[in-house]
Amino acid sequence: MKSFKIYYAVANLPNYWDKVVAHDIFLQTSYLKALEDASPKNIQLFYVGIFSEDILVGVAIIQRVQLYLKDMFRTINVSCAKEFCRDVVSKILKGNILVVGNLTHTGQHGVFFQKENISQIAYLNLVYNALETIKNYIKTNQNKTIRAIMFKDYFLDDTIHLEPDFFNQHKLHKVNVQPNMILEFIPNWLSFNDYINALNKKYRNRYKTARKKLNGITCTELGLEAIKTNSKSLHALYLNVSNNAKFNTFILPENHFYSLKLQLENRFRVFGYYLNEELIGFFTLIENERHLETYFLGYDEAHQYKNQLYLNMLYSMLEFGINNQFKTVVYARTAMEIKSSVGAKPIPMVVYIKHTNSFINAVLKQVFGLMNPKQEWEERHPFL
Repeated sequence: MKSFKIYYAVANLPNYWDKVVAHDIFLQTSYLKALEDASPKNIQLFYVGIFSEDILVGVAIIQRVQLYLKDMFRTINVSCAKEFCRDVVSKILKGNILVVGNLTHTGQHGVFFQKENISQIAYLNLVYNALETIKNYIKTNQNKTIRAIMFKDYFLDDTIHLEPDFFNQHKLHKVNVQPNMILEFIPNWLSFNDYINALNKKYRNRYKTARKKLNGITCTELGLEAIKTNSKSLHALYLNVSNNAKFNTFILPENHFYSLKLQLENRFRVFGYYLNEELIGFFTLIENERHLETYFLGYDEAHQYKNQLYLNMLYSMLEFGINNQFKTVVYARTAMEIKSSVGAKPIPMVVYIKHTNSFINAVLKQVFGLMNPKQEWEERHPFL
């Protein structure tokens, strides 16, 4: 007999949970505990166990997100037409949504099942039943109505696309989103110099220029106590970048990076950029098996262009990945052109989404296009 169970805290998860999800740190209790202790204020977490008899054969991470899109669009000059579109999007999607996955990180880090122990369609049906239960729980206990449901971030070769009847039955739209920028290392890159030598002349010179522009800025890894001591500075630098985004769905709390370091230890890395002993920038990494996942970063805008901080961060992430024998650097979304300039490739992704109002759901795909506009950019080709 197949069944599901909903957990409302990491502390209540079965002790064999991590054995089932050993392949993905974002599904493991250490990461989930860190996120639970330092989650954005508008995100509530639910954990779903899928069972065959009494054996855990699958999991799902579900987030309730309070979305008020009018507040999420950043203050930038736009035309009256675009302002009108934003108002429409805000009125349609404002409120609570349920996300199957992790809104705070790019990629499919929300679902997993053991194919040998449960079929994909049986697994998906149980996850959907859990969504309905959570939706009713929120209505009963918090008097809030779920406006939309999303299955988040799937590559085009994901087996989930083999179940179109499931998504059609529940009226979930398949929608393209921004690609995930991923750099796959060449096997003969044994050192960072091998990467530099693989660049063509134009991009090798660009690398050298970027490094020269650091002009005395040093990069140092921060341990647990240094992260705690610098929490306010790290958060302020993060906000500099976050507040300049055209659209954002959450703000990390000040203790977020400390919480991740506390729980993940050496699998979470924080590197700070210092000028005259002043912290002016940082980036973070999460080690996920042989994949190096780039996480949040921040910088002082006064040094961003003058010292090419962001580009230097991309190179440093890559250098760490090669030196520590990872297979890929997952650069995530946004800033696609500059990420392609260091060698990352855009890997297409889609989401499945529905609105609980049937009329609105009929036009949701078009509305989501307003929320997630296409970006014109030129892919760079830095290698010989």
